[in-house]
Amino acid sequence: MQRQKFQAVASRRNITGQGMTEYIIIVALIAIAAIAAVGAFGGVVKDSFVGMAQALSGNDATEVTVENAPAAGSTEGSLGKFN
Repeated sequence: MQRQKFQAVASRRNITGQGMTEYIIIVALIAIAAIAAVGAFGGVVKDSFVGMAQALSGNDATEVTVENAPAAGSTEGSLGKFN
């Protein structure tokens, strides 16, 4: 009788451990896919955010990329003219 209880508890632990392992593998695969996507599209997304920031600040954002955007902290393109 005791042995049957022990086997039932051990079986339940194995199933729980297997489920946790599968969950960790899925999370790791999603993380790897996210890193690959950011690596592939990072520049495009960065350029889009720079363009949006320039448009919100009142500048022409048609040809804005990360390379030719005003430096952080510069007064060029700031909202200071509205004060």
